[in-house]
Amino acid sequence: MYELFKNLGGWLTSGAQWSGPDGIAHRLAEHLQYSLLATLVAAVIGLPLGLLIGHTGRGAFLAINLASFGRALPTVGLVVLVFLAGGLSMLPVYVALVALAVPAIVTNTHAGMTAVDPDVKDAARGQGMRGHQVLLRVELPLALPLIMTGLRLALIQVVATATIAAYVSFGGLGRYVFDGLAQRDLVQVLGGAALVAAVAVALDLLLSGLQRLLFRHRTA
Repeated sequence: MYELFKNLGGWLTSGAQWSGPDGIAHRLAEHLQYSLLATLVAAVIGLPLGLLIGHTGRGAFLAINLASFGRALPTVGLVVLVFLAGGLSMLPVYVALVALAVPAIVTNTHAGMTAVDPDVKDAARGQGMRGHQVLLRVELPLALPLIMTGLRLALIQVVATATIAAYVSFGGLGRYVFDGLAQRDLVQVLGGAALVAAVAVALDLLLSGLQRLLFRHRTA
């Protein structure tokens, strides 16, 4: 075991391992590209849907069941299905990652909207605000902490799952996991898994710290 971790440390700190098109720096950039783009697309889909459901009170059943759908989603199966339908491209990976991220965004946005005190919304309407003004000036600012939590959870889930890009012969940190398995190189497999975990933890700490900084006045 000691020898294994020693070899892993050597693999992670080797200068040669960080350079070139197969190096960690390049694979990390690919992994972040896949993750950030998929999360952005999911946010474009999920945020308006969650805001609409939370504002109107209609479709709450959809929001609740999306959470269960997201947990039960067979990501690799979805990749294979889209791959068979659309051919070899990054499209199956992005479809799977977006489908994974949307439920967390929708459910947390809906939860944030429903947590807004009805009396506050009634007071805003009593001041003459129209529906969209109540949404943008009252509900959205108050729901923003939970909305950001949903975005953070979605991004971390996507980062952890973006290794599937290597499943259909593309890049990212998953390349080390799949190539290591094919070559029976345990050090490479562990190195890829450790890098994915480190990126996920680092992003989670960064975003949670940013969230606390932005909303510190609400808990003071």
